[in-house]
Amino acid sequence: MSENRQIAQEIIEAVGGKDNIVSAAHCATRLRMMVKDKEKIDLQKVENIDKVKGAFFNSGQFQIILGTGTVNRIYDEVRQLGVTGTTKAEHAKEAAKSGNAFQRAVRSFGDVFVPIIPVLVATGLFMGLRGLVMQEKILASFGLTPDHISENFILFTQVLTDTAFIFLPALIAWSTFRVFGGTSVIGLVLGLMLVSPALPNAWAVAGGDAQPIMFLGFIPVLGYQGSVLPAFIAGVIGAKLEQKIRKRVPETLDLILTPFLTLLVMIILALFVIGPVFHTVEELILAGTVAVLELPFGLSGLFIGFVHQIIVITGVHHIFNLLEIQLLEKFGSNPFNAIITCAIAAQGGAALAVGLKTKSKKLKALALPSSLSAFLGITEPAIFGVNLRYVKPFIMGLIGGAAGGFAASIFGLKATGMAITVIPGTLLYLNGQILLYLFVNLIAIGVAFALTWTFGYTENLKQQIENDSKAA
Repeated sequence: MSENRQIAQEIIEAVGGKDNIVSAAHCATRLRMMVKDKEKIDLQKVENIDKVKGAFFNSGQFQIILGTGTVNRIYDEVRQLGVTGTTKAEHAKEAAKSGNAFQRAVRSFGDVFVPIIPVLVATGLFMGLRGLVMQEKILASFGLTPDHISENFILFTQVLTDTAFIFLPALIAWSTFRVFGGTSVIGLVLGLMLVSPALPNAWAVAGGDAQPIMFLGFIPVLGYQGSVLPAFIAGVIGAKLEQKIRKRVPETLDLILTPFLTLLVMIILALFVIGPVFHTVEELILAGTVAVLELPFGLSGLFIGFVHQIIVITGVHHIFNLLEIQLLEKFGSNPFNAIITCAIAAQGGAALAVGLKTKSKKLKALALPSSLSAFLGITEPAIFGVNLRYVKPFIMGLIGGAAGGFAASIFGLKATGMAITVIPGTLLYLNGQILLYLFVNLIAIGVAFALTWTFGYTENLKQQIENDSKAA
């Protein structure tokens, strides 16, 4: 029997056998299983299986962290052993039925933004590269000054950096329709209508260069360039409306009437009700976020740096996507990224300390790669496989995140984009901030490492780990 087949067999047995597994799917790093009775899962037995970097029950699924590449091979073996496989989308639909209303809402919110984030990451990288190229020191090395940069070049960079945010409502409406069961192209067109050039441009209105169109003397109508909530709410309602219309329209007229009625009703609602109301809500959320980030004496970084990874454990951290997008759209910069980067790096520092100090070969083989994963921006293996499992390293990581976040806040670091952190995140700080960015990350890692080495990994804990390893 191959090693991967043996691991798959052990996982199935530890999860309660094939009879307890409804279906299995996988993402980039995790094997996800829907189970009938989670009480039958032997968590400790699962975590002691070779190549398993951690396991937890969340979002209605039992999720086993195996890492990129490995998870594909183990999933194939699990299917060959008789477990029903499903696509990630089908699995997510089944999982979405579990959890409380707030968890389901946040999960849906995250599902909408996941496909959009890569293009926002690319936009942030373009902003960072433009900042690097436009630095006077960089230009001087080629015998140039900012005055030598042509307007055509500036225009080209604006195409790269502005397009995603100009048409953000179209991207969001498209993805929202997709997630909530509507026709994606109808959502796309609805989103494009929200940024139609026939409407007063939102940025021009904000800058005082244009005025909204006033309907009935009190309803302001304008474009929603860069807005998130109006497109999201319109997408949710629009997808549900389309489904209801499709059920009532004769099949012969469905192709014509369903999109016609959906778009007609939704653009009226979006421009006259949803847009004005939720744009105000969006502005209030942004104002609250800015107020927290502007707390004096580094308090914002101290607080956010400490609590961020706690929120990640709950699985509701996707809500931060809205905040980061709003910051980038409004100010062209993202101070939130620098703080959460420190929170992520600190968990890697704590896992690194455990990996270097432990005498357990299994834990060392788990902790060291997990710390590297955290330094690349993915903390799940470090948190669930090492730090949270032994509690104290996780707490030391939180303290390290607070220390680094405090420094980031004091220095006023601001990313040019979002969604990438720690080592990949350096690309968002090429506009003269790179040394400070590296410094605050080293603070976070150093504090978490030192505290974990000194206080978070005691002889008693080492003995517990070694006993766990012997019991495996």
